[in-house]
Amino acid sequence: MSASPSRPAPAPERPRSVLSIQSWVSYGHVGNAAAVFPLQRLGFEVWAIHTVQFSNHTGYGAWTGAVFPPEQVAELMEGIEARGVLGECDGVLSGYMGSGGTVAAVVDAVRRVRQANPAALYCCDPVMGDVGRGVFVRPELPELLARQAVPVADIVTPNQFELELLTGQRVDNLEHALAAAQVLRARLRADGPRIVVVTSLTRSDAPAGSIETLVLTGGGAWLCRTPLLPLDPPRNGTGDAISALFFGHYLRTGDAALALSLAMSALYRVLERTHAAGTREIQLVAAQDDLLQPGQVFPAEPVPVRADPA
Repeated sequence: MSASPSRPAPAPERPRSVLSIQSWVSYGHVGNAAAVFPLQRLGFEVWAIHTVQFSNHTGYGAWTGAVFPPEQVAELMEGIEARGVLGECDGVLSGYMGSGGTVAAVVDAVRRVRQANPAALYCCDPVMGDVGRGVFVRPELPELLARQAVPVADIVTPNQFELELLTGQRVDNLEHALAAAQVLRARLRADGPRIVVVTSLTRSDAPAGSIETLVLTGGGAWLCRTPLLPLDPPRNGTGDAISALFFGHYLRTGDAALALSLAMSALYRVLERTHAAGTREIQLVAAQDDLLQPGQVFPAEPVPVRADPA
């Protein structure tokens, strides 16, 4: 009896890919150095374009390196496009841009990706400042981000300070946070999921000793709360990491509440290890297993929200 022919093995699925345009540091974890590894750990191919390259993050008070001209971002995009792979790009993530020309270059990169893959999503982390530090980018950047980047974004991930800066509204309780998030959501690209993620939310009506992230979508709003660890000074790169983690989990699941829960839980485990080690740099590598499946999961709790006219 002749052996029956074996079936060919199914072709492996193409890994998802994300284009990430952010700053880079040689030592430590901020910008792309905080976003690329978490996305890779979630199974994404990451095409990284750096807007700056510094020796270390600026929180140390001294650093070396350079801000790259916007033309370099555009040139690198042209090189990637020439490989004929933009149709395989599932999303674009942007962070610190550094100059007005870089904002325009990032927006053009999003346009190029969407031409090749209309289903690709753009997640904009509008890095501009923080509570205590104030605005730490060039004076023209907030207005340019609001006018050029936000209207083409599907997801935005401002921290509480940046949400106030983008909307001109004070955010000190949950009602105010939801109202400001609705204002910002109305400015996002109409054809996308229009998701606002408010990180580092500390409000007067929250339980003491906690920190939260709020997510607002067309289908509702959710809060995820974790204990506030006594990290002094606050660690750089946490906003970059949470944006990458949320975006990655959302691309994988299509569920904003689940992505919020997994991202916040993973970041908490990273910060637990950072606190235990007593280091200035967030411990992404040490906590890498938690990036994919956190050992402790904090739920995303639904919160009531008024009807969103957008």
